[in-house]
Amino acid sequence: MSYKAKFKVWRGEGGEGKLEDFTVEVNEGEVVLDIIHRLQATQAPDLAVRWNCKAGKCGSCSMEINGKPRLGCMTRMSTFEEDETITVTPMRTFPVIKDLVTDVSFNYQKAREIPSFTPPADVRPGEYRMKQVDVERSQEFRKCIECFMCNNVCHVIRDHEENKPAFAGPRFLMRIAELDMHPYDVAERKDSAQEQHGLGYCNITKCCTEVCPEHIKITDNALIPMKERVVDRKYDPLVWLGNKIFRRKS
Repeated sequence: MSYKAKFKVWRGEGGEGKLEDFTVEVNEGEVVLDIIHRLQATQAPDLAVRWNCKAGKCGSCSMEINGKPRLGCMTRMSTFEEDETITVTPMRTFPVIKDLVTDVSFNYQKAREIPSFTPPADVRPGEYRMKQVDVERSQEFRKCIECFMCNNVCHVIRDHEENKPAFAGPRFLMRIAELDMHPYDVAERKDSAQEQHGLGYCNITKCCTEVCPEHIKITDNALIPMKERVVDRKYDPLVWLGNKIFRRKS
C-alpha cells in the first residue's frame, strides 16, 4: 500500500540554504533513504546525499530526521504517521558541503591525533595473551560504524564551535578509553585524555549513547570509567603520595 508523504528537505551549500517542500510517494517497507533517492529520481536530481551500503553498517547516511540524528537507511517510514511532515536536514555540528552532505573531516583529524595501539617493546606479535574478560570489555566499542552521530549530538561542540580544537568528541574519547583498557597498551592515555582531548568537557548527559545505532553504551562503559581512572591518577591521595615519593627518589 502506498501513500503520499510530505517532506521538508534542506537544500543549499556553503552554510546557506533553506527547507524545500516535497510531496512524494511512499511504499510499504521503505526507509527515509529510499524516499530521498525517489526525490533524486523524480523531482530533485541535483539533491546531494551521502550513502553507501544501505544496510546500517557504513555510517555514511547520517542525517537529522525531525531534529534527531539518525541513519537514513535505518529509519523506517512506518514509524511516522501518514499525515506527518518529515523534516530532513544535514548534521548540524559539521559544515554543510551541499544539501544533506556535511564535511566530517573534523573527525578524521581527531582520529589522527590519537596514538595507535602501543604494545611493549619486548612482546612480539603472536605472543599476546589476553583474558577473555579483557577481550570482551573492548569488543563493544569495536562495533562503531563511525557514523559520527555521537559527535554530532554532543552539545560540547554542537553548541560551541570554539570547543572543537580542544575536544575529541565521544567517538574518539571512546577510542582512547578502549586503548587504555587494553592490557598490552603501554602508551600514556589518562593524562592525554584530560589535557589534550578534552575529557573534562564531557558532563555525561548520555546523548551520545541515545543516538548510537549500534547501541554502544558510550557513556557508561567508556567515558565514565575513563573519567574515574583519570580522577584516580590526579586526585587519589595515595596515588599522589606515591608519585611524590617516586619523584623524590628519582
